[in-house]
Amino acid sequence: MSKQTHTPVSGSQQAKKHIKLAFFINLFFSIGEFLFGFLFNSVSIMSDAVHDLGDSVSIGFAWFFQRYSEKKQDDRYTFGYSRFSLLGALLTGLILISGSVFMIYQSVPRLIHPEPVNDRGMFWLSLAAIALNGYAAWVLSKGTSKNERLLNLHMLEDVLGWVGVLIVSLLMNLTDFYRLDPILSILIALYLLYKTIPEFLSTMNILLDGTPDTVDLPHLAEAIGKIPKVQDVSHLHVWSLNGEENALIVTVLIDSDALTNHLEIKQTILKLAQENGVKDHVTIELATSQEELEKDYGKAQK
Repeated sequence: MSKQTHTPVSGSQQAKKHIKLAFFINLFFSIGEFLFGFLFNSVSIMSDAVHDLGDSVSIGFAWFFQRYSEKKQDDRYTFGYSRFSLLGALLTGLILISGSVFMIYQSVPRLIHPEPVNDRGMFWLSLAAIALNGYAAWVLSKGTSKNERLLNLHMLEDVLGWVGVLIVSLLMNLTDFYRLDPILSILIALYLLYKTIPEFLSTMNILLDGTPDTVDLPHLAEAIGKIPKVQDVSHLHVWSLNGEENALIVTVLIDSDALTNHLEIKQTILKLAQENGVKDHVTIELATSQEELEKDYGKAQK
C-alpha cells in the first residue's frame, strides 16, 4: 500500500483562505442586512449594514492585496506594489463616512417621530449575526498574518455591535420605546465616523506624500546638522510608501576636507534616519559647495 503525501499549506495560502471566507460571510450578510433592515423598518440594522459593507470592502481589498503583495518590485513600480493597498483603504473610508452621514440623516426624523419596529425580527437576526461574525472571528484568530489579526478585530467589533442590537430588540419588546432604534443607529454611525475619519485622513496624508506622523522632521534635520564636518542640510524629504515603510532623501553640505570621511558621515545619517523611523529607503547626497549642492539637487529632480 502506497503512502499518501500531503503538500503543506503555506502561511500565505492559509491567510488568503481565511480572508476569503470572512469576505463572503460579510458581503452576503451585509446584503441581507439591508433587506431585513428595510423589512423590519429598523434604521439601526441599516446602519450596521453600512458598517458590514465597509468591512466587506476592506476584507475584499485585504484578500486581493494579500495576493498582490506577493509580487516583487519591477521596472514599472520600483518601490513594489504595497502602496496599492491605500486605494482600498481610501475607498473603504469613503463608503463608511458617506454611509454613516446618510444613516444619521435617516435616523434623526425617526428620533423626533418614532415608528414601530419589528423587534422580534431584529432579535432573531441579531442571533444569526452574532453566530456568523463570531465564527468568522474564530477562523481569523487562528491566522498569524497582520491582515488576519486586524480583520479579526473587525469581526469582534461586529459581534459587540450585534449584541447591542440584541439588547435593544429585547428592550423594545418590553417597553415599545421605539426611539431606541434610531438612537442605536446614530450611536453606531458616530462610532464609525470616530474610527474612520482619522484613518481616512492618515491615508490621504500618505497618498499626498506627507511627512509620516512618527517622524519629527525638524528634530531629524537638526540632528544631521550637528554631525561634525556638516555645514548645512537641505532638500530633506521624508514620506511613507504604505503607512509602514518610510523613505528619505537628503542633500548635505560638508567641509571640503571631509570627503575622506564621507562614508562615516553617511553611516551617521543612516543611523539617525533609522532612529527616526526610516529604515527601508534612504538616499544621501553629499556636496562640498553650494553650487555643487544645487547642481546635485537639480540632477535628482530630473
